[in-house]
Amino acid sequence: MQWVEANGASLRCEVSGAGKETVVLIHELGGSLDSWDLTLPAFQDRFRVLRYDLRGFGMSEKTRGALSIDILNGDLVALLDALGIEGPCHVVGIALGGGIALGFGIGHPERVKRLVATSPAIGRNAPEVHAGLMKRAETVEREGMRAVVDSSLDRSFPEEIRSAVVRFPAYRQRWMTNDPYGFAAINRMLAGMELEGDLGRITSPTLVIGGQRDFILPPKVIEPVAAAIPGAVYQELDTGHFMHVQTPELFLDSVLPFLSA
Repeated sequence: MQWVEANGASLRCEVSGAGKETVVLIHELGGSLDSWDLTLPAFQDRFRVLRYDLRGFGMSEKTRGALSIDILNGDLVALLDALGIEGPCHVVGIALGGGIALGFGIGHPERVKRLVATSPAIGRNAPEVHAGLMKRAETVEREGMRAVVDSSLDRSFPEEIRSAVVRFPAYRQRWMTNDPYGFAAINRMLAGMELEGDLGRITSPTLVIGGQRDFILPPKVIEPVAAAIPGAVYQELDTGHFMHVQTPELFLDSVLPFLSA
């Protein structure tokens, strides 16, 4: 592990693996680079892997005030430059990370070789979703992460896929250690984010995956995202919102062949 000054923030990151091509892994809301632990060995077998804690999460610098997709994508550009990673990379993102990955493909197409976005958050929220995100931001700033952990994970990590007895409790405990202000800032960013109109600008080969047991962004929401990206491949898997944690083998069986094509 190391910390790198990138775009005005100290970001914790790790570069591992010995492949000729680089894959960048972008974690979910409430996650960290540790969220990739179950899938990391498979990626390392084929690629050089960069995983990092987003600004405000994990052990990266905590944030105050407003965030935007442009700031987060600027973080990734600066991180790649600081690490001397040149040329196009594969970019893989989960949920919030999927939205960041798509935003990176829109804004920096020359730096993306292949793109994978699972359950990507792209904005265009219904009024009730916008209100829910804003309310969660206010609640977590006032009362802390414990006040929202169960109501949030009941939807993103539902009972029916909590089959791994050890995996879910550990994930829940780690989720509660998030900085409330960074978590709130991302919720407000998601409430106002709007990527839908720019998806047609993505030029890299793209795989979009929807989870049949995703109760936050179900397939009926995710399939149109894929349809808006020229030439994108769409798949549905029997999994939930955080598929890299919930069903890592299923996730890898879909993603690795696409990246290696």
